[in-house]
Amino acid sequence: MIVVTGATGNVGGQLVRLLTDAGEQVTAVSRNAGPLPEGVRHHRGDLGDPAGLKAALAGADALFLLVAGQEPGAVLDAAAAGGVRRVVLLSSQGAGTRPHAYAHPAAFEEAVRASGLEWTILRPGGFASNALAWAGPIRAHRTAAAPFADVALPVVDPADLAEVAAVTLREDGHAGHTYELTGLAAISPRERAAAIGAALGTEVRFAEQTREEARQQMLAFMPEPVVEATLAILGAPTEAERRVSPDVERVLGRPAGTFAGWAARNAAAFR
Repeated sequence: MIVVTGATGNVGGQLVRLLTDAGEQVTAVSRNAGPLPEGVRHHRGDLGDPAGLKAALAGADALFLLVAGQEPGAVLDAAAAGGVRRVVLLSSQGAGTRPHAYAHPAAFEEAVRASGLEWTILRPGGFASNALAWAGPIRAHRTAAAPFADVALPVVDPADLAEVAAVTLREDGHAGHTYELTGLAAISPRERAAAIGAALGTEVRFAEQTREEARQQMLAFMPEPVVEATLAILGAPTEAERRVSPDVERVLGRPAGTFAGWAARNAAAFR
């Protein structure tokens, strides 16, 4: 049995479907029950309450773990006590490139490595699906706004993340590996807006924000240190953050997806 935390989220929801399609028994852990495939057991739980996860973890073989809560060691201890032998952590590229700013995922990585379990760490960069923040403005007036219009980063398709997670949860040969997960090519915010327009068959105008405009917008839903670190990556990425990683292809045996492919599959969100 495989336990998936964050099972109704952007990656977790797709992962649950992939695992059930492959014939795996799945326990989906989330704060609220959402649509789940038939046969999936749902456990209402929160990674901030490790004791409350014991029932979900009992009898499990593998765990897909998000960075959430403040006690990764307690969650991993509960997993080991429940019989889990393999854990796949969805971390962040920033844990490697900016560990001081991304101390939370870095702490989870440290706990996973020290857990005594068979572990794999997934480090995605930016998600292609972050462009869904433009859905309202694009639907309303065919405009997208972002800072650093021409700084290109290799954003990753969440579908690729879910597929890599499914493989590393089910197959041997990935223990002790940290995979950097990116898309097939770097793409700038201006180019992402154009790709969405192409998927819609119409022009999407791009409006470049100032750094401060973006900062104020992000502070509405992100802590200030995370906002500053995110803006630093978006505006002045390191060489490592710009790099296109081969790890999606290494795990899946096929190239990573493109932003244009993600936009085409998700065009309905912007209509």
